[in-house]
Amino acid sequence: MGNRKEVFANGEYYHICNRGVDGRNIVSSKTDAARFVQSLEAFNTIEPVGSLYLLAFQTDKVKSSKRLVDIVAYCLNPNHFHLLLRQKRDGGISEFLKRLCGGYAWYFNKINKRKGPLFQGHFRAKYIQSNEHLLHASAYVNLNDKVHQLSGETAQLIKSSWLEYTTTTPAICKNEVILGQFKNAREYERYAQDTLVGMINKRLEYAELKEILFEE
Repeated sequence: MGNRKEVFANGEYYHICNRGVDGRNIVSSKTDAARFVQSLEAFNTIEPVGSLYLLAFQTDKVKSSKRLVDIVAYCLNPNHFHLLLRQKRDGGISEFLKRLCGGYAWYFNKINKRKGPLFQGHFRAKYIQSNEHLLHASAYVNLNDKVHQLSGETAQLIKSSWLEYTTTTPAICKNEVILGQFKNAREYERYAQDTLVGMINKRLEYAELKEILFEE
């Protein structure tokens, strides 16, 4: 990953994004998509992970309560991903992204018989400056595939934490900071969908909003 200018602070929230090199897909099957989500949990540990190559194929064997970050929300699209993270330990976000991207890339290259980098260099990071920003970011990340209006076969490669917010689906996210601000999941669902419509309509007009949402 190299050196970064950002200094990530413990207890603070960040919106993270990275995409495939040259815009290429980073998932090519439902199995790839499922493996990426498994990797979110497997590589989120302060313990040494040993061989990233080996761990990339053994994510089901890795369990830890000593997390580098809290994953608040995520969305995996065919050619990029979004994460909403809270750093728990010094260097936690950088270490987590190094392990996640490195381990998943090992797996993807092996399974798909390819060589070379999978991700586009440094991940992008945006500091969450307020509670309003945090709520908006959760809606944007949870429903990011809707922003890009993905459908058909492409939509089958999408994985997001949306169901962790709106159903009783087993969760890997620490979403209490979001859901705790609403009466119930249904109220959050309405908020997120309404917020997303507004952000989509406005993102073409406001450069600052486009930057916050990592839109090109």
